[in-house]
Amino acid sequence: MSLLLSMGGKSVLLIEKSPTIGGSLSCFSRGGISFDTGFHFTGGFHQGGILSDMLSLLGIRDMIEPVFLPCSAQNQFVFESHARSFEHPCGMDNITRAFKGYFPAQTGAIDRYFQLVRSVCQRTPSLNLRENVIAPPNLDEDYISLDSVLKELTSDPLLAGLLSGYAMCYGVRPAEVSFANHARMVSSFYESVAFVRHGGDGFINAFREEFRRRTVEIRCSTWITELADIRDSRVGRFVLSSGEEVQADNCVLTIHPQEILRLLPEGHYSRAFASRINAFEPSLGLFSLFAVVKPGQVDPFPDASIVSLFPDTDMNRLLDPAYQGQPALVVVKPPAHGGGKGISIVEPSFAGQVQAWQESRRGARPEGYQAYKRARVEAIKEHLFGCFPEYRDRLDFLDAGSMLTYKEYLCSPDGSAYGVKQKMGQFNLVGKLPLHNLFAAGQSALLPGVIGAMMSSLIVGRNLLGKEQYGQLLDRNLCH
Repeated sequence: MSLLLSMGGKSVLLIEKSPTIGGSLSCFSRGGISFDTGFHFTGGFHQGGILSDMLSLLGIRDMIEPVFLPCSAQNQFVFESHARSFEHPCGMDNITRAFKGYFPAQTGAIDRYFQLVRSVCQRTPSLNLRENVIAPPNLDEDYISLDSVLKELTSDPLLAGLLSGYAMCYGVRPAEVSFANHARMVSSFYESVAFVRHGGDGFINAFREEFRRRTVEIRCSTWITELADIRDSRVGRFVLSSGEEVQADNCVLTIHPQEILRLLPEGHYSRAFASRINAFEPSLGLFSLFAVVKPGQVDPFPDASIVSLFPDTDMNRLLDPAYQGQPALVVVKPPAHGGGKGISIVEPSFAGQVQAWQESRRGARPEGYQAYKRARVEAIKEHLFGCFPEYRDRLDFLDAGSMLTYKEYLCSPDGSAYGVKQKMGQFNLVGKLPLHNLFAAGQSALLPGVIGAMMSSLIVGRNLLGKEQYGQLLDRNLCH
């Protein structure tokens, strides 16, 4: 958002509550090994892909180096209940063929599923930047759940699990997410999956460099504490945590919707608006374990870059906060960008699991929390070793993080991985707010993740710049 507005000739101040910009894109190091905090891999980097186009529009595509997964064995879905493993090739045509090979009796269902995914994406103009359209239309598929579509297509639970497995990448149960939003989120993964050289820091460094070139002003460890001098439903002054007061024509808030509600003064929003925000539920969070292959040891599975372990085929169960069984795991091994190759092992987590310690702080957590964390670490290790016993004596485990860890490091109200849960029929907070020079964007606004957050910024930024000026940026950076 900051870069887009600066490209459009606006004077931009970027305010970041954390000590550094980047949020969950940031990397951290343990024992000289670099790990991603929240960004692990992405889709959309292929030629003509939505992420590639967005970065090209911003003029930084060549600064960011994707590392594609060319071999289908590098991305695997493992269903432990059926002792079945499925390779996930890149390219929708390749995936369709592969899945038909796995399920020869279900070819009609597989063809229909991918036809529906393609149809939704073709009818969503915001997935094609060249359309210069503000927002996606409401499709019939926006009012039909992924779960209902899968039940209509197939009675095979294993195929349904395979087609809904990427729900782990947006954190909503198939019964709650619309088929349209599922299609919009997973289509980029179907076409290509890529790591990024230097992880999420690869994005941050590219933005930093371009910010310096365009003189975007950045203030870290700073946030807005008060909206002042409100007249005619417009904010006149923004009071910062430093005590400084800033005047601005417009302010785009990419913070959590609940934080936006806390910031708005009473009397400047309706009861219905507050009820809508308070009804938003957090998406799932992550409990993460960070490991590295011990010195002198060799990774027994060097080509398995992303392995998703599902104890059950029913994603509704696995992503239900009330679920008491063994959780799913995703094992991620990006290319080395540091002193070694780190391994991130992530497990779905939910706010209720750490509710008792919400008010505690890092470095002063009570013993109950420490016991919870130790138990989760051991359970994740045993789950991993049960599937891959070859790892048992070959890994050093360097650190672990719960939802509370993410909450504190990312200045998040709940530590969720994907902001608010993107439920079917939900009216998200995006665009103009009750105070008319305030706008909402971010991963809670439209779709989660890097692609969703950036897409929301382009939609809101186009509104602020105007269709003509935004179109000129498209013509200059993307269409020629």
